[in-house]
Amino acid sequence: MRLNASLAVLGALSLPIASADSTTNGPDENGLYWIHSEGLSAAFITYGASISRLLVNDQYGIKRDIVAGFDNASYYGIDGQHPHLGGVPGRYANRIQNSTFQIDGASFSVDPNENPTEAAPKGANTLHGGHDGWDYRNFTVVSHTNDSITFSIVDPDGKEGFPGEVVSYITYTVRDHTWDFKMVALATTKKTPIMLSSHAYWNLDGFANNDTNTVLNHTLYLPYSGQRVGVDNILIPTGDILANKKGSVNDFWSAPKQIGASLNDPEAEGNCGLDCIGYDNCWLVTRENPYNWRDEGNYIARLHSPWSGIQLDIYSDQEAFQVYSCHGQNGTLTLKETQGLNDNPDFPRTIPKYGCLVLEVEDWIDGINHPEWGRADKQIFGPGGDPYVLQASYVFSINTTASS
Repeated sequence: MRLNASLAVLGALSLPIASADSTTNGPDENGLYWIHSEGLSAAFITYGASISRLLVNDQYGIKRDIVAGFDNASYYGIDGQHPHLGGVPGRYANRIQNSTFQIDGASFSVDPNENPTEAAPKGANTLHGGHDGWDYRNFTVVSHTNDSITFSIVDPDGKEGFPGEVVSYITYTVRDHTWDFKMVALATTKKTPIMLSSHAYWNLDGFANNDTNTVLNHTLYLPYSGQRVGVDNILIPTGDILANKKGSVNDFWSAPKQIGASLNDPEAEGNCGLDCIGYDNCWLVTRENPYNWRDEGNYIARLHSPWSGIQLDIYSDQEAFQVYSCHGQNGTLTLKETQGLNDNPDFPRTIPKYGCLVLEVEDWIDGINHPEWGRADKQIFGPGGDPYVLQASYVFSINTTASS
């Protein structure tokens, strides 16, 4: 398929409609592109098509910036930690076992970038697309209105070892108290794996809670997630699908539960990898077909903070949901000026261990290496076929009750 035709298809699927009086003038002095609705203000940057600010009022009417990031867009590409901060990981999100996969009997090797060993000094697997995955690259702004912005990227054939060219549009829109995003990608020349997500780091207190600087008080509810993907001690799927037994560490489906409620259980040891206590797990989203993912009763995740009262309901057409509890943070990632407490020695202006949550809507992780799961039609795309599409809505409200 010719590139121009591919762009036309993607444009029809993803571009917002801009009225003549709603266009904006580009980024502000910090390189941020802002969009606004009645209840939300959000800012994005070209680096990784990343969300950098999300401002919403808490139960007291105080505006909170509830996603981690940096004050200036230029720093995202400089920071050596690069925790995939708010970006779009691609062209294949999460982990690829042994940095290899097969398509139609042909084997491909992609850039390894995680868990280096003596035998594999660059890494034993690939995470979020390799050393130069999509959230390390600058996207192009192709449309920007008062309430919507669309980014695009052309990923060349062979980049990070992936076969074929991929053209993608990422559209973010705000309306009322809802942040919508739609990610569309098209394989233009060869069959290739595609799986995207949003990698925002959430703290519904805006890192300003004067009782705790962690999110262990946040309550999580995953009503459709009675199962998860089994992984080994470096978080590579084993092929097993595990039950989240009622009352177990990974049970967030039977009732809402605080993030920290089960972390002292013996079962929590190693839950997020070798010697790790926390969450870095892929829950499956099992709904009866057919379902309308936008329906009021079909949120796949609910996150709530009793301190701020802010509640986040996540709706998505995806069939898996990764939660990372920020146990890798160690107080070296700084807060933005819009966040945190000032002049309080008990609460430094940094993100501590368990100080945030990453909530990733996506498909079954490493599905390209597990044909027995039957995920090929949702993860392998080729020229002339349907595009990859991910849709999600993040709905914010105030909940002042003790239980979510």
